[in-house]
Amino acid sequence: MNVPEQLKYSEEHEWVRVDGSKATIGITDFAQNELGDIVFVELPKVGDELSFGEPFGSVESVKTVSELYAPVSGKVLEVNANLEGSPEQVNEAPYGDGWMIVVEIADASELDKLWSAEKYKETYSED
Repeated sequence: MNVPEQLKYSEEHEWVRVDGSKATIGITDFAQNELGDIVFVELPKVGDELSFGEPFGSVESVKTVSELYAPVSGKVLEVNANLEGSPEQVNEAPYGDGWMIVVEIADASELDKLWSAEKYKETYSED
């Protein structure tokens, strides 16, 4: 299971890469592996406001549809438009080309609610 140390993680399997006041968000390697082949990604629009812990989109795989939950509150600055035509990028590179959105962080204290890579690995490692 690939869990990059420099990222923060939500209990719902989203990852967050913080760069100043911006957060790039995607789903974890563990999540994409559990979902199987992703065939569709529904994401918010640029300008949409997200609230911590609330749904902001979904991913559809050959197995199921799963909601995406905002790991931080804020305004959507960018959406990965490449996923519309190539949703498999989430499977192929969940921490790279499979990123989903970039958000302007509204409340940096929410980052303290997220997990470290170590805690995420401990909680979801397949022993």
